[in-house]
Amino acid sequence: MIPSIELETKGLPNWCPGCGNYGILTALKQALSELDIPQKDIVLTSGIGCSSKIPHWVRVYAYNGLHGRALPLAEGIRLANNKLTVITCGGDGDGYAEGTAHFIHFSRYNMNIKYFVHDNQVYGLTKGQVSPTSDEGFVTKTTPFGSVEKALNPLIMALSAGATFAARGYAGNVSQLKELMKKAIMHKGSALLDILQPCVTFNHKNTYEWYSKRVYELETPLKTRNEAISKAAEWGEKIPVGVFFDSDEETYEDKLPQLKEKSLIEEEPKTDIKQLLKELK
Repeated sequence: MIPSIELETKGLPNWCPGCGNYGILTALKQALSELDIPQKDIVLTSGIGCSSKIPHWVRVYAYNGLHGRALPLAEGIRLANNKLTVITCGGDGDGYAEGTAHFIHFSRYNMNIKYFVHDNQVYGLTKGQVSPTSDEGFVTKTTPFGSVEKALNPLIMALSAGATFAARGYAGNVSQLKELMKKAIMHKGSALLDILQPCVTFNHKNTYEWYSKRVYELETPLKTRNEAISKAAEWGEKIPVGVFFDSDEETYEDKLPQLKEKSLIEEEPKTDIKQLLKELK
């Protein structure tokens, strides 16, 4: 177990008071603290957005990349060193809009990466525009008469593309969220954890009070992918949270013979690149 104090950073989060990201950060630190993974073997990647600041405040290795590009970063890191625990953090705008293609292929590759999406159903960092997961009719400054678009369902997308682990959490229930994170991290393969995260500044519909009246916990994962997809479609007066699907399947890395015995960084270089490095200085 990693002592919680060792995961603390000198900097303090600067999210809005009451933001759901605080609950997610607490759950993530608790999950990493309770899992027996050395800090040096954990890497967080993120894109751009309020959620993507989270690697700044967890004392592990991290790479804060471009908007919508957090998953390719994670995939490159994982392929270079498949002994690392790689976790990607992002928002619904970051991952389900500009990063949509990466999200779909992450799901179907079944690469051993964990994707934690802070889903606040709004673009918080850019002052409250509709996001891909905003409910139809959602009113913002840019949609004063309500959004005319249907909301994207990330769980259905991931499951349809082949993800072997799909779960939904709620930032208002830190203890349950921590356990979901631990299950996702320990899962062997692509794992999506979509986290319902109230934005207290720009989303005045999907609030803590709104969620507390609707969320309920699934007792066990669904038996089949189709059953999980059907359950994931449930949204409105009742919103299920928990693990929807968990399947043990061969991972992308397992299928690559060059990763069977050792990671790529352990391979001895077959060419001398010293001269090239000199030229690039």
